Amino acid sequence: MQVYLDNNSTTKLDPKIAANYFDDTKIFGNVNVIYKHGIEARAKLNEAFDKLYSSLNVSENDDIIVTSSTTEGNNTVIKTFLNRFFKEKTKNHIISTVAEHSSIKSPLSYCKEFGMEVTYLNTNKDGLIDLAELKESITDKTALVSVLFASNETGAVQPIKDIAKICQEVNVPFHTDGAQAIGKIKIDMSDLGVDYFSCSAHKFHGPKGVGFLYVKKDAPYEPLIHGAKNVMGGKRAGSVYNNGAFALGSVTQEANSDMHIAYMKNHIGGLRDKLEEEILKLPDTKTYVPKDKRLNNIVVASFRGIEGEAMLWDMNQNGIYLSTGSSCSSEDLEASAVVEALGEKTEIANATVMFALSKFTTKEEIDYVIEKLNTIVPRIREISMTYAKQEAFSVHIEEH
Repeated sequence: MQVYLDNNSTTKLDPKIAANYFDDTKIFGNVNVIYKHGIEARAKLNEAFDKLYSSLNVSENDDIIVTSSTTEGNNTVIKTFLNRFFKEKTKNHIISTVAEHSSIKSPLSYCKEFGMEVTYLNTNKDGLIDLAELKESITDKTALVSVLFASNETGAVQPIKDIAKICQEVNVPFHTDGAQAIGKIKIDMSDLGVDYFSCSAHKFHGPKGVGFLYVKKDAPYEPLIHGAKNVMGGKRAGSVYNNGAFALGSVTQEANSDMHIAYMKNHIGGLRDKLEEEILKLPDTKTYVPKDKRLNNIVVASFRGIEGEAMLWDMNQNGIYLSTGSSCSSEDLEASAVVEALGEKTEIANATVMFALSKFTTKEEIDYVIEKLNTIVPRIREISMTYAKQEAFSVHIEEH
């Protein structure tokens, strides 16, 4: 059996979306030209935008911009405020968190090179920021607040509506990276209160290379990519990735439907809970972030005395595919910054393993993973010098 549990990194393309995706490559006309092929493409593109606006409850006065990825959307928002700083030389302060993805942290570091200041809010043991600390951090120089909706590394879900309200009260634009949220949490843009929301289709069973950036009416905006105006009114130049946009509309409509969200909460959440319960039956194991404050598809666990890479190797040999660290760059061991912020020791934070389920995960797959964990964990610990030393230390403490 093969079990894929790295779904916070990327997901398989939904077969229904895939079938239409390849068929839609036949609709190749230039959407800006009035001839048969262009009219067909424009009609299909309008249909995709209708699905996005409707399923996300977006006001017709707001913008949805088709992008290549969450990374592009995040960079567009942050560099909008860098551009304003260049022009106005007034507001030079951005507030974010220690739990952000690299596609936020990297452009923020870039902004600092030009004289902007960045405040990184800490997270508590549940992975959440302190709203009081956020309020205290906002000054008359604050240009933007950017807070990750849900962590790709721990699953911690921030109180986005509360954060949006705080920002609205002081008239500071608020952006959230929602890459992990869609497909697991119901997204209603009119209710959420954010000024910007970015995501990628491949996080919820769409194709790679396409995503969207939501921009609320009158929110500051500067295009990241300049060129000829297209169907997005010059907000993002370049030819539209037609069949990617068509798929984006369909997969967002599916992922944000009430039926899908209920399935993820009840069925997939139930499988997640079963897996976590069995993991915690193993001695010297630990999981992170309370279930009611975490995405319904993820378990982040550490196994004392076992390096994350050793666990991944053995699981891979048994056809089970997981990740450690940041879901997009596990080789960097970025998880240490995020998991350490929960109060974990560095050596443990670097050895956490993520089990991320999707709507395609089955009970039989979870049963298989549990079966293999019950043999793999003891096997690795038998040959682990680290675990042997820790056991010896524990015995020493008990005896003295």
